[in-house]
Amino acid sequence: MALRQGGAAILRLLSPSYLAPASGSCGRQFASLGASAVQLDHTPEGPVLLRLPERAWGAPPELSAATVTSLTGGKQAKKVAVLRDAFNSYDQAFRPLGSVLRHLGGSAVAVATEATEPHTRVVVDEYARDGATGSYKLRSVATDLLRYLKTQGVRVALLPDVSQVSGSTAVTGVTRRVRQSTNEVLMVAPTAFGFNEQAAQDNSFMHAASKPGEGSALTRQVLKEYAGLHHQLTEVAGVKVTLYEHGLAHGTPDACFPNNWFSTHPVGEAAGGNKESTLVLYPMKHPNRAAERRADMISVLKGRGYSRVYDMSTHEPKNKYFEGTGVLVIDRINGVAYVDVSERADESLAHEWAQTLGYKDLVTFRSTDLRGKSVYHTNVMMAIGTGVAIVCADSVKDDKERKRLLGALSKTHEVVQISLAQMDALCGNALELEDGRGLPVMAMSTQAYNAFTADQRKAISRHVASIVHAPIDTLERVGGGGVRCTLAELF
Repeated sequence: MALRQGGAAILRLLSPSYLAPASGSCGRQFASLGASAVQLDHTPEGPVLLRLPERAWGAPPELSAATVTSLTGGKQAKKVAVLRDAFNSYDQAFRPLGSVLRHLGGSAVAVATEATEPHTRVVVDEYARDGATGSYKLRSVATDLLRYLKTQGVRVALLPDVSQVSGSTAVTGVTRRVRQSTNEVLMVAPTAFGFNEQAAQDNSFMHAASKPGEGSALTRQVLKEYAGLHHQLTEVAGVKVTLYEHGLAHGTPDACFPNNWFSTHPVGEAAGGNKESTLVLYPMKHPNRAAERRADMISVLKGRGYSRVYDMSTHEPKNKYFEGTGVLVIDRINGVAYVDVSERADESLAHEWAQTLGYKDLVTFRSTDLRGKSVYHTNVMMAIGTGVAIVCADSVKDDKERKRLLGALSKTHEVVQISLAQMDALCGNALELEDGRGLPVMAMSTQAYNAFTADQRKAISRHVASIVHAPIDTLERVGGGGVRCTLAELF
């Protein structure tokens, strides 16, 4: 509803009741002041986001009090932050503030994905009010909008269209303070990598090569590729990596796939179902994979302060296996777990896991690859991000199982379906992470990236700030796993 005050239009954004702050809350708030202004705090210290009525061709050294108050309905803020489209050509109109950013209630906003792309990114110039003159002096120039919001303690939901917030998993996540992805992972460099004969028994994605210690050329090639992946994650995407190594004495040729033997889960995950911060240890089918559960690494993980350790590895002597987030693909925000039942994914353990972690729904099915063999891990045929899901539905032959799988995914996500050939190129083996700005990015191999069609990449990009990829062809061919397999999330 638009009101008039002092000659300036004031736009009042009405939030759903469940987004409204609690009575008496002293936390960060938002107030909409006008079509070109949004206040980031009700306190005098909080900046007001502005769009200037005319393009200034950069950051003016000073803004008059009259200019600011004309946009804020007469309010005098201590700080203002001017948003501008720095890469618009001279004849392009700037986007209205309401198409870039939308208030969600509390300390949360929705930001258009377009604002994260290099050629359409939005930058912020911050000004502080001069107590003597009342004008606003320039303090900082051209800070990336998303970085700026992060410094202000604002939680961001990235959306293709900020006018469409109803039913969005991204919005649900930021308003309920539940994250699908994390900025921290554990990785194990393949310093003693080699072909794993044990794992190859039921992993048809693997191709025979030198065993550990037989050919250092293979290990060095894999390490070179892996180092490139590490660089892309840490230096390009800004992901924090806890990095380990392994030697021949460990007897763990597949140690670079640590997500199979442990996972971590914060309080509030599973739509609030998980009540304790939890470290889970998993039962592994093959002895040299079980050996990856090293005491030194477990000690460091426990040192992160998880209030509960859920040790499922006790099922190994019973020949019951459940290999972590290899067999689990989980929707942490909505509380749905997906499991492709196989020799490495015992269905009874899937139900036990879901009940223990407070997941409200478990979707199980069986899938096969191009060669007609059982897909060894769920994360080969599907991936789930905050707003997008990737799945090879063609690999699920049972009509009822396939229908239930697609139905569950489409309730909360835009679904990108991949073919059996694309699954073979490990398109399903992707993982959403948070970049250094706290925004979702999708990590995958270059082989997978190239195997997606342009339209599929466009669909994924509607929900993430970027797609991060690196060539790890040798590791994929010999190890039978892609980028997602190399990343164990730390929450």
